[in-house]
Amino acid sequence: MAKGQGKVASSKSRIVAALPKACSDETAAVEFLEEQRWSETGPCCPHCGDTDVYQMRDRKTGQRNKRFLWRCKGCDKQYTVRVGTVYEDSPIPLRHWCYAFWAACASKKGVSAKQIQRQTGVTYKSALFLMHRIRWAMAEDWSGKPKLGGVVEADETFVGGKPRNKQAGKGPQKGWLKTRKTPVVSVVQRDGQIRSFVTADVTANNVGKILRENVRLDSHLMTDSSPIYRYTLGKPFARHGMTDHRHGEYAKPDGTHSNTVESAFALLKRGIYGTFHNVSRKHLHRYVAEFDFRWNRRGMDDGTRVASAIRNADGKRLRYREPAPKVA
Repeated sequence: MAKGQGKVASSKSRIVAALPKACSDETAAVEFLEEQRWSETGPCCPHCGDTDVYQMRDRKTGQRNKRFLWRCKGCDKQYTVRVGTVYEDSPIPLRHWCYAFWAACASKKGVSAKQIQRQTGVTYKSALFLMHRIRWAMAEDWSGKPKLGGVVEADETFVGGKPRNKQAGKGPQKGWLKTRKTPVVSVVQRDGQIRSFVTADVTANNVGKILRENVRLDSHLMTDSSPIYRYTLGKPFARHGMTDHRHGEYAKPDGTHSNTVESAFALLKRGIYGTFHNVSRKHLHRYVAEFDFRWNRRGMDDGTRVASAIRNADGKRLRYREPAPKVA
């Protein structure tokens, strides 16, 4: 055995060892999701939060109920591990949910709904339904969370294809109709987390609001030489470093650069170009949240990342008709 090989093998997450069976057997999938969802609190009722619960079993065989039901002694309600999660009321077997969670968390550039369709046998519509809900589980609500500090990089990128449909409009919609790329603004703390936001436009007002709500003023802000940072947004911070990409400047000897956030953008773009090929403006925020989730958990092994995504699914519900998100 090579030096250190046993240590590496023993440090592998046991979650990874349990995933293959959970992806192929429904009972194993239910037990796996129950273990990950209630790993910190123990089995509890999603209706009232009571932990005085028990598994419902078949009176003749003594085996678990075919629907894998639990009953709460506090509110006397029945429930399953699906209740109160992104897979509540979904007819898709939980083994397919386990596989999709695993694929989304283990792949650096994401997994497409077409691949989920091929490997599970569900329809493309069901696969897309499933993946959007997993992305919703991965999404973080940054409101009320501590702001980023220390050295923070900020930048924006534009997602989408070339303008199309350049024909003259008729009736009330006169003029030239064309699509446009969608801006994504990100702030990332060096050796820390990233927070990305889909915005309507890159203006001092939109980007300034994101910086005020997510970055401490005593931080060292690092950006490119865009006028919105140079003349307006960089002034309130303790320090503001810039690199001028127009003149081939991407890093300074004192460590001033925005290459960290650029590398996060590179992963997002590679995922869209190579895995998803096309992402609508309506759902772009879900894909951005998925890439942020993996970036912020890049130090975890695949199993721990899967468990984190499953726990994040608790308390979330995404219906077919969901209002469009408000952009900054």
